[in-house]
Amino acid sequence: MTWRWAGQRERARERARERGSASVETVILAPALLMFLTLTIYGGRVAMARQAVHAAAADAARTASIARTQSAATGTAQVSATATLAAEGLRCTALQVDLDTAGFAMAVGTPATVSATVSCTVDLSDLVAPGVPGSRQVVATVTSPLDTFRERG
Repeated sequence: MTWRWAGQRERARERARERGSASVETVILAPALLMFLTLTIYGGRVAMARQAVHAAAADAARTASIARTQSAATGTAQVSATATLAAEGLRCTALQVDLDTAGFAMAVGTPATVSATVSCTVDLSDLVAPGVPGSRQVVATVTSPLDTFRERG
């Protein structure tokens, strides 16, 4: 019967030695898990920003290709890109819409295109973690064809 009590005392000593180990494990793992979570959020926000900027460039190129004149194309492309980014919920600290309207100078009957490049600087300063930049520039370029047989001005 004495050996039974000895075994119980041994198990009680083992449990006493392991006391507090869960706290130590939590202190060690919590920063790593927080960093992983922050980097996951960062990656998701950058991916969503890329999608929104690409959609804005596509809309800008499409509305510019429908315009009748080169100056109208420039104005509608800017408005379209800004509206698309607002609809997507993306706030750019710096937005630039560049339009290549050289296709408007081509003769009617000649295939031509118009290209829109949208550049947006996305603010990521609310994600505080080592290695995560405060902002990221996202750029997308989309080309849209002009109607071959429509008058160009």
